[in-house]
Amino acid sequence: MVRRSSLQDIREQTYKVRDAWWTVLLVDPLAARLVRLVAPYRWITPNLLTVVAMLLGVGSAACFLAQDRWWLIAGAVLFHLSFVVDCMDGKVARLNGTGSLFGAWFDFMFDRLRVFMCAAALFGGQYARTGHVAFLWTLVVVTFLDLFRYLNSQQMAKTRQSMRDMLEEARGPMPQEPITGTPIPPQGPRARFREALLQRRIRTHLFSGIEFEMTVFIIGPLTGQVIATSVVAGTLLVGFELLLIVKLWRATRSFPVALAKAEATAKLLRQPPVRPESRDEELELSETTSSR
Repeated sequence: MVRRSSLQDIREQTYKVRDAWWTVLLVDPLAARLVRLVAPYRWITPNLLTVVAMLLGVGSAACFLAQDRWWLIAGAVLFHLSFVVDCMDGKVARLNGTGSLFGAWFDFMFDRLRVFMCAAALFGGQYARTGHVAFLWTLVVVTFLDLFRYLNSQQMAKTRQSMRDMLEEARGPMPQEPITGTPIPPQGPRARFREALLQRRIRTHLFSGIEFEMTVFIIGPLTGQVIATSVVAGTLLVGFELLLIVKLWRATRSFPVALAKAEATAKLLRQPPVRPESRDEELELSETTSSR
């Protein structure tokens, strides 16, 4: 008899602490149930699911090439399914402990290949249908923004991790103090909105690469407004990326001061307490203290 994990166990073991709102609301509920079905079968590996996601992406691109309205809708549905399966591979890897460094590379490269293939099919097909060169320019911009987003996110993550590692090294081992007192509730509408998102696992970076791809390859074909949705998606992506870049710039500007403070604090904590070397010094110190 096949023994399956409960949905609650799958949520606790495979869900990310923070994720994109599209994934949390429109992907995870379906992906978790599919993971529950396939996870007991060990021959269904994360790499196999990555290949299945790629094949669904090929089907999506083929539909986009057909150019007809209903084929565009079919392509959008297949693209969403390919993303669901793509999310399943990571969940199965975390649930069964079958993740690997090669699998992470394999997944990333197939993701980028699927996006480029679908972009070429969607905008190239519309160019072939209409002859409007605007579709080709949109293809170039969409491809550039997708690559920029993922390369930029990786480099920003490396930079922030480097700063965290340097601060931890400067501070050294610090004693863990228990957290006491009642937590202060968030103040103001912005803070409450942010807290509401975080409680639902939705990250505050509301328009990332995931939302960009879903807008271009799902909402665009479903509505028939391929260029318009791509322009909106690109504008939102650039705006949120600039916001992250500004935050990173501010963090790097203040980092030298934070590092110097951490080093100074650690140096003070490492100094042994000053002890009187003789009985006379101890008496002198006692008299001085009492006179104050």
